[in-house]
Amino acid sequence: MALALLCFGISLSPLHAQKKQPAKLPSAKLAVPVATIIARAEAQYAAYLRRYPDSTQHPRSTESDGRLVRTTSRNWTSGFFAGNLWYLARLSGQPQWPRRAAAFTETLDAEKNVTTTHDLGFILNNSYGQGYAVTKNPQYRAVLLQAAATLAKRFNPKVGAIRSWDHHAEVWSYPVIVDNLLNLELLFAASRLTGDTTYAHTAKTHAATDLKYRFRADFSTYHVLNFDPATGKLLTAVTHQGFADNSCWARGQAWAIYGYTMVYRETHDPRFLTAAQHAADYFLAQTAKIPDRIPYWDFNAPDIPKAPRDASAAAAAASGLLELSKYAPKKTYYAAATAILTSLSTPEYLAAAGTNNYFLLKHSTGNKPSNSEIDVPLVYADYYFLEALWRYQNYAQLTLN
Repeated sequence: MALALLCFGISLSPLHAQKKQPAKLPSAKLAVPVATIIARAEAQYAAYLRRYPDSTQHPRSTESDGRLVRTTSRNWTSGFFAGNLWYLARLSGQPQWPRRAAAFTETLDAEKNVTTTHDLGFILNNSYGQGYAVTKNPQYRAVLLQAAATLAKRFNPKVGAIRSWDHHAEVWSYPVIVDNLLNLELLFAASRLTGDTTYAHTAKTHAATDLKYRFRADFSTYHVLNFDPATGKLLTAVTHQGFADNSCWARGQAWAIYGYTMVYRETHDPRFLTAAQHAADYFLAQTAKIPDRIPYWDFNAPDIPKAPRDASAAAAAASGLLELSKYAPKKTYYAAATAILTSLSTPEYLAAAGTNNYFLLKHSTGNKPSNSEIDVPLVYADYYFLEALWRYQNYAQLTLN
């Protein structure tokens, strides 16, 4: 990231020194209408805040009957809306957005001490982390460091990974889900802030354990790795939100692109760059079969092409691909991200002002096997969409330092 932007919490922080020069910005026929989307986001979020000013309630999605779904701070999605507002502050440059972002950030404070979730990165790095990047507020820094210390308590050295869920103990002895890769960024950032390399070591160890078992032979990903906590042995590799244990859940593949790219950024370990490219190449091979490049919720769903789409998977993948294109020699990653963002910017996916319960993107899928959040807006789809726009807008000036 440009030196002026090197700070905790920004998902392109820091792009470290490498021997290779950064990939040049590929020429692309497609152009993402960033200004139009920023204006839409300002209209949507301003309208939301007028109607729902309570910052202790965080928007998540929409019920099947159209009602807005909001959550308390304890929900794993609670930090995304604050993150959306911080990104909007940077994208728009308008002075009202940092104040509004701070209001939704500071109601998440209590989560820094919660040891029963692996999602402190999603909750606090995407809110307080983004806020610290903008404000350098020392109180935000303190929250982030406490959150990292709390998250690290879920690490089992025998397994070599942070435990994901505590639920369904009768099904999984020690689950490690692909989503958890993204929470590692909180630990890496804590090491940068404090100089204590313990956090980064924990994060890298988790990522290395994950990498041993995450991919199938074709580089599609398993969702859940289930370990024996006493021996560290892998017991099963299954799914929870995908179609089947041997299918590829689209958002899980996007998490792998994003997560392994971030771990490579933080470690410079080439294993993780290779892993990110494998995940990306599989994702792009599958979405190349789809005219608008927006994936179905599972690449092996039996009812394709009538299966629900997942704009959240598309947005997360686009953001990850933009960063990956800074490290990997394939120019196709940038072009693919641009194609995805272009599709998400069309009326098919980008909501009209005043609609969609004031979310930006339509047509996401949360948990299809549980019949939950199917073909609805999801707050984290908006988050990765805005993050990808930030990366796209600043791409030419991002440098590897």
